[in-house]
Amino acid sequence: MTALDSLGTAVGTLAPIGLGELVARAELLTRFDRKYVVPVADLPFVFGGLEEDVQVLEIDGERQFGYRSLYFDTPELHGYLGAARRRRRRFKLRIRTYLDSDEHFVEVKTRGPRGTTIKHRMPYGGEVGQLDGDARAFADAVLAGAGIDATGLRFVPTLRTTYRRSTLFLPATASRLTVDTALTWSLPDGSAALRTNDRAVVETKAGRAGCAADRLMWSLKHRPCPVSKYGTGLAALRPELPAHRWLPVLRRHFPTALDGSPV
Repeated sequence: MTALDSLGTAVGTLAPIGLGELVARAELLTRFDRKYVVPVADLPFVFGGLEEDVQVLEIDGERQFGYRSLYFDTPELHGYLGAARRRRRRFKLRIRTYLDSDEHFVEVKTRGPRGTTIKHRMPYGGEVGQLDGDARAFADAVLAGAGIDATGLRFVPTLRTTYRRSTLFLPATASRLTVDTALTWSLPDGSAALRTNDRAVVETKAGRAGCAADRLMWSLKHRPCPVSKYGTGLAALRPELPAHRWLPVLRRHFPTALDGSPV
């Protein structure tokens, strides 16, 4: 049995929760995110240490789902550089596709007070490879509300990610934990791509004080790290970019990405 098979077995032992109930109890569009890069082989220990009342998102009998995100940025990479240089007013803009249901959403992430993440989203019915007028107006309004003037900025596709996700609900703190595996980064023009099968990105979405899952991760010697699917992925595929913030993550967890080898 492979490590990913073990993950499927661990997910299968949890009680289910439906999407409607999960959204009602833990939508968490404003939250404090902590991310961990974990060897896939360690995931059964993570699942085994969670509280007994933890539930897993289940839709139509499935508990692992395919995601694809197409990130947009300016040609000058205002979004990427804002994160790389830790600017307070920074953003991410993407079209997220839920592959199993073929649903699309345009999503804008900005920073709130004291390091919180604020996510705004709307259903998207346009061509996935570009932002239509409604999506652009939505993005401009969200960015303006966060103090970012997007007037005159042009947004173009800059990075595509795909992965498989399991989402857990922790009732005691009304928080979420997501586990992303089979992560692939690729440039939209197809000129470069990286895939990792032996690392998972585990993310808790909770209050500032953390939740039981964070304390479990710390007890297993996993510490939060500044991994960003957008920032880390673009840094790996475009080595000419300033990437000091993500180099420690790349060197520790994705070392072959730095020498151009497949991950």
